[in-house]
Amino acid sequence: MDTKTHGQLYKRALLLEYLTIAWNVFEGIAAMAIGLTSGSVSLFAYGLESSVEVFSSSVTVWELRGAEKGRKKKALKMIGIAYLIVSAYIFIDAIKSLFEGHHAQQSPLGIIFLIITVIVMFTLGILKTDVGKKIKNVVVLADAKFSLIDAALSGTVLIGLILNALFGWWWMDQALALFLAGAAFREGFKELL
Repeated sequence: MDTKTHGQLYKRALLLEYLTIAWNVFEGIAAMAIGLTSGSVSLFAYGLESSVEVFSSSVTVWELRGAEKGRKKKALKMIGIAYLIVSAYIFIDAIKSLFEGHHAQQSPLGIIFLIITVIVMFTLGILKTDVGKKIKNVVVLADAKFSLIDAALSGTVLIGLILNALFGWWWMDQALALFLAGAAFREGFKELL
């Protein structure tokens, strides 16, 4: 691969990271707002998880812009720690909500929002995976994986909202929040190894 092509791929990787940051700032605020108004713990937790995606993409930008060789390992560790912190918060909040018997309201707006989110995050994840492989950058690939996980998690929360809307299964909200906590913990732990 020539230098010009390699430079263009790095610029593309940076652009994808900036797009991910912008989307996830919007996604996080919107998901938390919809989660608060509808009482959905899983939607609020998903919005909180978006902050980790913003952090992950910001760390990836930091790594791509730096010349220091040790940045890759530091970047992966920072991403892992952020996931563990969010995992703990989501877990505690979901357990508390479950024991209190908190019932989320139906959220058609949340359903529409999550359908869009699945599409956006899946697309960003695929594009970042492609460019990460081409430039052979493990941090870009790790962040691409987080974007794909984010798409899967948004799909999971979407299923919970649909089940609550169709069948009144209020407990699915907390169950899926616990699933999100477990997924965040697993990914954070893997990055720290």
